[in-house]
This record gives sequence, C-alpha cells and structure tokens, in this order.
Amino acid sequence: MARQNTFISNFTPAYALRTLGAWGVALLLFFPLGWLLLTAFKTELQAIAIPPELFFTPTLDNFHEVQERSDYLLYAKNSVITSVVSTLLGLMIAAPAAYSMAFIKGQYTKDILMWMLSTKMMPAVGALVPIYVLAQKSQLLDTQLALIIVFTLSNLPIMVWMLYSHFKDIPHEILEAARMDGATLWQEARMVLLPLAMGGLASTGLLCLVLSWNEAFWSLNLTAAKGGTLATLIASYSSPEGLFWAKLSAASLMAIAPIVIFGWFSQKQLVQGLTFGAVK
Repeated sequence: MARQNTFISNFTPAYALRTLGAWGVALLLFFPLGWLLLTAFKTELQAIAIPPELFFTPTLDNFHEVQERSDYLLYAKNSVITSVVSTLLGLMIAAPAAYSMAFIKGQYTKDILMWMLSTKMMPAVGALVPIYVLAQKSQLLDTQLALIIVFTLSNLPIMVWMLYSHFKDIPHEILEAARMDGATLWQEARMVLLPLAMGGLASTGLLCLVLSWNEAFWSLNLTAAKGGTLATLIASYSSPEGLFWAKLSAASLMAIAPIVIFGWFSQKQLVQGLTFGAVK
C-alpha cells in the first residue's frame, strides 16, 4: 500500500512526459531492428507487400538460402578473426603509448594526442586509393591480414585516447611506491598497473571490437569472397535486378545477431568505455 501511494505521489505530469519520451526514443531506436526481424521470416512477396503484412506464417527458407548461397560460416569466421586479432594487436600498441603519455609527459604530448584524434576526422575514402595500391602491391587484397592491419590502425587513435584517459586517473604515487620497492618496469606494469587498468583495457577492447565488427567500408573495398567479412555478405544481396528484401534481412540478422548478443552481455563495460573522461 505504501509503495502504491509513493508511486501515485511521484506520478506528475513531468514524470509522465519523461516516461513517454523515453518510450518514444526506445521505439524509434528499436523499430528498424524489429522490422528487420519480421522481414527476415517473410517470403519475398510478403516482404514487399503493400500494405505491410504484420501477421504471416514465418519461414526459415531465407536463412537456409543464405547459408547455401554464401557460406555464412566463412564470412562469420573472417569477421571474428579480423575483429579479435586487430583489437588485441591494437591494445598491444596503444597500451605502451598511453602509458608513456600519461606517466612520462613531454612537451608535445597534448599536441600528439590532438594530432592522433584529428586523423579520425579524415574521410576513409580519402585514404582508399593509396591503401588499395599498397595492398595490391603487397598481394594482400582479399585477405584477412589486410583488414587486420587497417582495422588496427583506424582504431588506434581511439584506443590511445581511451587508455590515456584511464591511465591518467591512476595515482602516480602507487607506481612510485613500486619503484621504491625495487620493481622493474615490467613488474610495475604487470603487478601494479595491469590490475588497476584492467577495467579500462576491457572497455577499450570491447568498444574497438564492436567498431571492427561493424566496419563495412574497408571490407567492401579490400576483400571479396575469400577474405570478406559479414559486411561483404550483406552487400552481396544487392544486385542489378533489385534488392531481395527478405534474403537481405535474413543475412543482415545473421550478421548483427552475434555482436548484438555480445554487446548485451558486455553493455556495462561498453558504457564505461564510451563515457571515459566525461565525468571527473
């Protein structure tokens, strides 16, 4: 009874407006995913029917055809390998760089950080031709290695900035105490810094893993059937004859399902990574 009275007392016009606004934003954000889910289980005729059919008999034919025509498991394997390896490689490079900038600041540390951030403002298409030529001359076209290198380099500025924001919040006195106790640089990093920075490393890695998984521009331009990721699989269902909406929806659902499930279980770490440095 007391809980019901508390709810009634808190139910004001402003509270109702905020609730309706929150539901409206949620529906706006999730409507495309919901419609994608419905279309994936329709036939092609049902997918293009006007008015749209909300009640229909679901079918799994689209998923079977995607697997038979395009070898979904091959594209999924490429996505997993390129995203995971590029994330791990990026962390191995970004962590020492962020450590040196956070604890051994130089005269140009801020300038270097701003320069690294500015590279993300350049459109990817501006670097397409030179990178494509380099990949072609190195015989890396349509390979996982080409995507791993590009994904690592494209995410590196974000990794350095996020880890720098986390490292600089760690008290320097803790590292100085470890040095006074005779710890080497490796022992300091492994036994003192790593436990304190594990949350930042996890958040940075998870965010860049999602960015690499969703990257489509480089996958479409540097790979094809052999080294392509799930983005390449989705693009293959666009043809001169038109778009096969039901099959395209099924392929898209199969492409985003693994990363959506992964993001749901790691949402706490992802939010922490996205808000690094926002609140001090």
